[in-house]
Amino acid sequence: MKKAIIYGVTGQDGSYLSELLLSKGYIVYGIARRTSTNNNTRIKHLLIQKQFHLIQGDVTDPTSIFRTLNEVQPDEVYNLAAQSHVGTSFNQPTLTWNITAQGCLNILEVIRQMANRPRFYQASSSEMFGDQFSLDRNGDKYQDEKTRFSPQSPYAIAKLAGHSAVSLYRRSYDLYACGGILFNHESERRGERFVTRKVSRYVADFYWATQQGRSIPNLKLGNLHVQRDWGHAEDYVKAMWMMLQQDSPKDYVIATGNTYSIEDMVKEAFQCININEYEKYVEIDDSLKRPSEVPYLKGSPKKAKKELGWEESITFEQLISRMVENDIQSRCEYGKAVSAP
Repeated sequence: MKKAIIYGVTGQDGSYLSELLLSKGYIVYGIARRTSTNNNTRIKHLLIQKQFHLIQGDVTDPTSIFRTLNEVQPDEVYNLAAQSHVGTSFNQPTLTWNITAQGCLNILEVIRQMANRPRFYQASSSEMFGDQFSLDRNGDKYQDEKTRFSPQSPYAIAKLAGHSAVSLYRRSYDLYACGGILFNHESERRGERFVTRKVSRYVADFYWATQQGRSIPNLKLGNLHVQRDWGHAEDYVKAMWMMLQQDSPKDYVIATGNTYSIEDMVKEAFQCININEYEKYVEIDDSLKRPSEVPYLKGSPKKAKKELGWEESITFEQLISRMVENDIQSRCEYGKAVSAP
């Protein structure tokens, strides 16, 4: 029976990856900082499973990593731990670096010194590309494994450092280490500070307000014109696992190959509640615009599809619909709980 360690298990991706590995018969050791173990909403349903173990640990503490990996002796290690909010990284660059870059290096160093080295997955990010892109025969822009990196935020710089460390340790020490360059992937479990969840929650609030004959303040957003390649996290964690099942380690871009603007996403969310004139409910707030914004991201998953056999199964429209419907239902259940005697 295989054993896997997941750093950052309490996050969106950590919860979906845990479910996937458990369904495949793994024993899963989820590692989370002490402060994160108090926020285990996404993995609460897993805590009752005998093959799931939640352990306190921290990627910024090499001693903790050494102790955990040597006690568990895992077959696979997945590093999903990060300060993952791009906007926050401008306000907390040192914290972002310590967790996102140094944390990855700390794990690699421990693995390098182990007699039985586990396979290692590092969660890299499309934000590393910044404003760089490649061109296909028709002149359309995209990013793939050969596109240059040009990070535009402290978060992206830290991710690129971790990604580069994976490549270095793979070459220098013959580690089975992969970097998954994942483009934007969302879900019903997405954190509330991310724009997709901010929009889906607002639309849910708007829906219930109109049902009750109330009005709510407009939705405040920053730059509506940036374009992103959005998929569902449930699909993307499958690619993480697939990367560690190959004969040799490689880095892969995981994306849908489609791109939509923030405005497209807002429009799609409002259409879930049959509102077409969404513009009157949206307000631009310049304070929400980032100091440096990546304007366009569109990944090419050709390599992953060819070599891993990976395919996305949830469309952009289905993703947004699921998020809105989930938030509408959650608001309904919350309202019932509040009004209950």
